Amino acid sequence: MATSTDNLALPTGYQLQDYEIRKVLSSGGFSFVYLARDKDKKTVAIKEYLPTSIALRTESAIVQPNADDVALFRRGLKCFFDEGLSLAKIDHKNIVRVLNFFRANETVYMVMQYERGKSLQEYILGQQELVSEQFIRRVFSELSNGLREVHTHKLLHLDIKPANIYIRLDGSPVLLDFGSARQALSENLAKFTPSYTPGFASPEQYYDRKLLGPWSDIYSIGATMYSCLTRTSPPAANQRIKNDLLIPAVKVGKDHYSQSLLEIIDSCLSLDYLERPQSVFSLQKALLDSKPDPEKKTTLVNKIVGVLNKPISMEVLNKPISMKRTPAKKAPLGQAPTK
Repeated sequence: MATSTDNLALPTGYQLQDYEIRKVLSSGGFSFVYLARDKDKKTVAIKEYLPTSIALRTESAIVQPNADDVALFRRGLKCFFDEGLSLAKIDHKNIVRVLNFFRANETVYMVMQYERGKSLQEYILGQQELVSEQFIRRVFSELSNGLREVHTHKLLHLDIKPANIYIRLDGSPVLLDFGSARQALSENLAKFTPSYTPGFASPEQYYDRKLLGPWSDIYSIGATMYSCLTRTSPPAANQRIKNDLLIPAVKVGKDHYSQSLLEIIDSCLSLDYLERPQSVFSLQKALLDSKPDPEKKTTLVNKIVGVLNKPISMEVLNKPISMKRTPAKKAPLGQAPTK
């Protein structure tokens, strides 16, 4: 039986029903995600339920839970399967598309559309300048459209963070990896010990899962927007409850972003869930309705005005101006003449 995560992953070239495994894209405590090709040679992503703390893969590729954890494994498998059923009903451009799901190797697989681009985390860290307010408002307004659809289907994401938001090549965002999503709005909360992402998980994910709701995902959106300002995650919610060292967004970004945007971010990051926007719609409305402060905009006009307002030295003013013309060179047909 395998003893390391490297050995647990399905090997390159493995034929999984109609799909050929190409490589491992990612792995976590609950699953592996593979790059694969279907029978029509189209590239897809396949997520495999395999909680490595309670199960291993045998040499025949079968996923086998530990003897003492069979009930726990099956409970998680059912949640994963039910989650796949729910996500397969969601057809929205800002939510990763589930194409198929099936059982094999004594576990469950979810086939998803493979997206090309880069994660928001990669985008933030790759910027030489601050992430623009226009980008933040556009991306999170568009993302809210998809998240509203998720909540409508009685699901929560519960792991929204920069690494789980993908920016496609056309600039549109898509929400990935519902690895922590569970039937959370109505009943049957997952009994697994949750895997938190410090800084992005809401306080109720730590202390009282009965309080989970859309506002829990909204906390994570606020934390993700905050990371766009600072290039780092905010302090973990459980630490904030003990000793809140979070520097409010209105202070962190006051010289670069509008007051309205910063206040939205701070409201999302409220430790009291009742003080956050209670629905994604209300958050989206705030992002779209509030306008950036004119003095915070850095536009081409502002830059030109700044240059024109710079004092000109007398040396430049007294410098003679040459009136000599340089004749234009003849250019080949179809090209503009050059000086």
